[in-house]
Amino acid sequence: MAPKPKEKAKASAAAAAAAPVKSIEDLFTSLNRHIQRSEYEQAVKVSDQILAAAPGDEDAIRCKVVALVKADSIEEALVAIKDSSKKGSLDLSFFKGYCLYRQNKLEEALESLKGQEGSTESMLLESQILYRIGKMGASVDIYQKLPKSTIDSLEINLVAGLVSAGRSSEVQGTLDAPRVKATSSFELAYNTACSLIEREKYKDAEQLLLSARRIGQETLMEENLADDDVEIELAPIAVQIAYVQQILGNTQEAVASYTDLVKRNLADESSLAVAVNNLIALKGPKDVSDGLRKLDKVIEKSDGPEKFQLARGLDLKLSQKQREAIYTNRVLLLLHSNKMDKARELVGVLPGMFPGSLMPVLLQAAVHVRENKAAKTEEILGQYADKFPDRSKVILLARAQVAAAAGHPQIAADSLAKIPDIQHKPATVSTIVSLKERAGDTDGADAVFDSAIKWWSNAMTEDNKLNTIMQEAAAFKLRHGRKEEAARLYEQLVKSRGSIEALVGLIQTAAHADIEKAEAYEKQLKPLLGLKAIDVDSLEKTSGAKQAEKGPNAGATETYEGKSKDKAKKKRKRKPKYPKGFDPANPGPPLDPERWLPKRERSSYRPKRKDKRAAQIRGSQGAVAKETASSSDTKSNQPANPKGASQNAVQSKASSKSSRKKSRK
Repeated sequence: MAPKPKEKAKASAAAAAAAPVKSIEDLFTSLNRHIQRSEYEQAVKVSDQILAAAPGDEDAIRCKVVALVKADSIEEALVAIKDSSKKGSLDLSFFKGYCLYRQNKLEEALESLKGQEGSTESMLLESQILYRIGKMGASVDIYQKLPKSTIDSLEINLVAGLVSAGRSSEVQGTLDAPRVKATSSFELAYNTACSLIEREKYKDAEQLLLSARRIGQETLMEENLADDDVEIELAPIAVQIAYVQQILGNTQEAVASYTDLVKRNLADESSLAVAVNNLIALKGPKDVSDGLRKLDKVIEKSDGPEKFQLARGLDLKLSQKQREAIYTNRVLLLLHSNKMDKARELVGVLPGMFPGSLMPVLLQAAVHVRENKAAKTEEILGQYADKFPDRSKVILLARAQVAAAAGHPQIAADSLAKIPDIQHKPATVSTIVSLKERAGDTDGADAVFDSAIKWWSNAMTEDNKLNTIMQEAAAFKLRHGRKEEAARLYEQLVKSRGSIEALVGLIQTAAHADIEKAEAYEKQLKPLLGLKAIDVDSLEKTSGAKQAEKGPNAGATETYEGKSKDKAKKKRKRKPKYPKGFDPANPGPPLDPERWLPKRERSSYRPKRKDKRAAQIRGSQGAVAKETASSSDTKSNQPANPKGASQNAVQSKASSKSSRKKSRK
């Protein structure tokens, strides 16, 4: 803000007042020069000189506060604002709110902006604070109230707010109303591509991101930026292109893009952190140590109330969703590397860092499952589901999975039964019934079928699953001896759909209680083609097939052989194929029939002789080993036998051989 030179009047003599007025004008001229040159530290010093000569000067106070903010001296700017509020009535609420926003004291910043809602600057700051807090809807509402003609690039921030608020479907209408093209700037093209990603239009998003990168290169080259600066500026677009490639299944291209970004280090801190996180997620548990090493550069311990924080101010640059993904991947890597103490420590602080999120609870459950504490896991997940029933679907599914794997089918079935969205779907009904059968609760499983039949009977949907549920319920009741209920269900299916399976089931169940009814429905079955000439009554009166003299299967074997001989085709005689250069007239010597056997299995194999020389004698020259002496004594005392003679012969041969070797030396 460039100050306006002012003339100060003093209630003193005219001769004494002339010099200070001129001095203040010179100081304001110097202050203006420093601000134009972005010499903010010098501007602060000149502002102090003006305030020393004219305490309470509003322009000097404003210039000092703005210069301190521009110089990133936020704490000093807050002190100056506080001092000025004590001395005068100057309203610096906007500057105070901005300083608190820079310090990430977002709630205090919002409080300081109360009463400033009318100005455009205050509305912009308030929308940014709400965006940072995570209240995307309120932020977008303020953006939509702002006058579009007086603010440059308003559409860029508005589209970003809509995407973050989960209102990506409104982006196209927002751009169509003022007739703004998505490719009017690379920032707007990038934000619009993000909205397409949220709507799962990945091919369109990829094309728009490529256009955004091209437009950005052209725009930044016109501004005479260096090549490295251009890459740093366009790094978010490169990361998003790699993410789209990852989603589309182009894994190799995505890994190459992420790796290139990380190695070259030509990206802003937030884009680099996102690239590292996505690369780790893409690799999975393949290289755990490298992933932990990369995340150690992003996550660091702090001495403040929060034990962990992101390095290099990333907490202020990344969204809550992005920060949560980074911490989640670190916990998973710690679990894969079996570093349970570190995983337990990090999981303990995540609920305070991300209140209201499901991920910290799921990570706590994962740690307990890794420690084989299934009961503790079920307890934690159950308590959270009871406390927050409106967002307990994922928690209950996880609890059911853990309980089923741990051999607690009743807990798993109860968890699934508490999810109203999927409670009556065929897959869920089948799973709950199976779990209750494993737990021995047949009545409970039957009640699940009855509840599902009642729900689908009243459901007004095109894809009604009533017949499927009734078919399975009837089979279940028949299997567990509830034949009357099964017959009733089968009869309803036969009347409503005319199913052959239901008709067969009805005949089977009715035959136990009402034979006439079973015979009446049996007439509806179509006769089989090969059974017309067979008299079923006479077949039932026979005592069974008699055994033939040649064996039970002789006749069948002969018949089969006769048919196979008739159907057998004559094989053509083919000339044998010889190796290249082989003359069948002069084949040469016959081949060795044992050529395919291992050498040790051939008749010509002779094993190598083992070295049976005596063990080396250790000690002084002329000494004799005790074992050798004792063995010689025992051998001399033993009676002569053929085995002993053969052993002596072997020993004599070995000794003579060794003596010959010594003589050669």
